[in-house]
Amino acid sequence: MLSVRRPTRAVQVGKGVAVVLLLFFTLFPAYWMLVSALDARAGLGTSFLPAEPTLDHFRFVLTEGGFDVFLRNSAVVALATVLVSALLALLAAVAVARFRFRGRLQILLMVLVVQMVPLEALVIPLFVQVRDLQLLETLLGLVVVYVALALPFGIWMLRGFVAAVPVELEEAAYIDGASWGRMFRSVLFPLVAPGLVATSIFSFITAWNEFLFAMTLLGGATDSYTVAIGLRSFFGQFSNQWGAIMAASTLITVPVMVFFILVQRRLASGLTAGAVKG
Repeated sequence: MLSVRRPTRAVQVGKGVAVVLLLFFTLFPAYWMLVSALDARAGLGTSFLPAEPTLDHFRFVLTEGGFDVFLRNSAVVALATVLVSALLALLAAVAVARFRFRGRLQILLMVLVVQMVPLEALVIPLFVQVRDLQLLETLLGLVVVYVALALPFGIWMLRGFVAAVPVELEEAAYIDGASWGRMFRSVLFPLVAPGLVATSIFSFITAWNEFLFAMTLLGGATDSYTVAIGLRSFFGQFSNQWGAIMAASTLITVPVMVFFILVQRRLASGLTAGAVKG
């Protein structure tokens, strides 16, 4: 019988120290951001606790800074991007995974190639297309671009989930008299839901944090600015409002954390299923 050699105490202590250091370097920027947002003297010195605790930075950002409008715009854009991209990616993934048609392999290769193109190279082509659609300086135009950016990743990832679902389950549903729509809702959709969650997180973060396309497409439409552009307004030519910047950064971070907490169980199972089933 083989004996399992247990790690020595020194090894265990070393691993514990490494984990603590990793957590420190990972969480410290977020801690510093929150402390600076709550400190009336933010930017004037270094302090690990708020020297003069206050919520004035948050009040300024949400009232005079107009960040409530930016948060609303980003929420609309991000949620619309998630819903539309998830639906289109799922339908496309079902098509390429279940049906055999001419050009199927070429489509998959094109989807993969699109993911390799730097985003900077797509700014001008997408700007021209949005302009031709007369959607410049609108949130709808921004949603269209974000959906286009999220689709390649979504299709490629969801294809693996759809292909991993046994065809026999679908055939059994047909034999029981289910229509294609009923089979899709009751059989296929629940099994690929973890993959949808994983792709939705990618789409949400992309739409929430993206700056380059938002700045290019929205131009001077200040009422349509998202949080990424709104944050820039607190940076001045000769000085920066560090308290407002940190408060705005905190407000930007909170929705992403809440969204992740709500779906983290599905995300874990989705990533595991994708790694095992491929």
